[in-house]
Amino acid sequence: MNRILLSAGGIRSAGTRTGWQGNMRRWSNNTGRWSNSMDQQSNNMGQRGYSTGQKVGVLMMNMGGPRTQDDVGPFLRGIFADRDILKLPLQDILGKFIAWRRVDQIKQQYAQIGGGSPIERWTRAQGDGMVKLLDRASPATAPHRYYVGFRYTEPSIRQAVENMLNDGIDHVIAFTQYQQYSGSTTGSNLNELWRVQHQLDPDARLRWSFIDRWGTHPELIGAFADRAEAQVRLLPDHVRHTAPILFSAHSLPLNVVDRGDPYVAEVGGTVAYVVNELRRRGVTNPYRLTWQSAVGPQRWLGPQTEAAIKSYGTRGFTALVAVPIAFTSDHIETLYELDIEYGEVAAEAGITHYMRAEALNDYPPFIAALASIVHEHITNGFPASTQLLLPDPGPESPQTALTRQWIAAQAALNKSSA
Repeated sequence: MNRILLSAGGIRSAGTRTGWQGNMRRWSNNTGRWSNSMDQQSNNMGQRGYSTGQKVGVLMMNMGGPRTQDDVGPFLRGIFADRDILKLPLQDILGKFIAWRRVDQIKQQYAQIGGGSPIERWTRAQGDGMVKLLDRASPATAPHRYYVGFRYTEPSIRQAVENMLNDGIDHVIAFTQYQQYSGSTTGSNLNELWRVQHQLDPDARLRWSFIDRWGTHPELIGAFADRAEAQVRLLPDHVRHTAPILFSAHSLPLNVVDRGDPYVAEVGGTVAYVVNELRRRGVTNPYRLTWQSAVGPQRWLGPQTEAAIKSYGTRGFTALVAVPIAFTSDHIETLYELDIEYGEVAAEAGITHYMRAEALNDYPPFIAALASIVHEHITNGFPASTQLLLPDPGPESPQTALTRQWIAAQAALNKSSA
């Protein structure tokens, strides 16, 4: 099996971006050119949305991951107890049982990728790079500080809010690191944030705004396309243009999809934009969107990535490129599931050139995308997403309704002061 992971520099073909000097630039599908969007926005500083001297913090929210083997059990129990992810009968009992059944297996998997999850290290690297770029682009709100808040592991959302209060932050941008929105991921983080904020900040010292989805941001699309293109270019000539590209995303239970959760549509949107950019660059490989990481007794969204790899192998394909499209940092789903587990599946299926696009991690164009997204949010007056304020068509929990009301109230405060 020929599986290659590229360094952060990647490779560039004629007609693509070179280096990352242009990391503050935005792709325009209309003009076909890169414009210095952050530089242009910097010229508008002070016109909308904030005043000089305001201390702005950026809360980078994610699921998290176990730092060590001892953290695996609590991590799993937190996931299977969360009804925003899975609704199980007798959840307190069945959730703990599923976690107990899986803990030894998951520990073994983490042992094969270094003993724990690297997601905290990557999130801090992303935050460090992001605030450095923000300080240059937005001096009126500098120095910017970022805080890591994980849902199921430390550093927790509670710890992040405590630190922001102690640091005298005035305005917090809650910036989900799930680029496609789901009530099971970003929604769960926001519900926990509501609970923590009401406990720790009853007098509402902190003002909040929210970046809840960014899966089609032009700079993110460019970074994903870079990673995918790099792997395609490394394929042998005889399969370079025919190897399927599998865009793999974390699956969802079908009952979440049925209630109208937007995740499936938003992941599909990211894929469509990335494919459009790849086509512009001359990469014409066929592609499919597949789903991974289904667990538990419920029915999950398909087709599963593992099944798709087996299918294409049995149909005579000898090359395949897997692109993690819903993950921006390496963690167990990329390092173990895609690399090790599915790499073995590919080899057994006769796929001799199994390539996995490198995660974005600390890739400079991706760091620039994060800074651009936050900078646009600041200069546009901390806007609220109309999508975030719209409930799913299906039933929602009382907690989700409370959280949405709080977000709407914060949005009204930000709009009145813009």
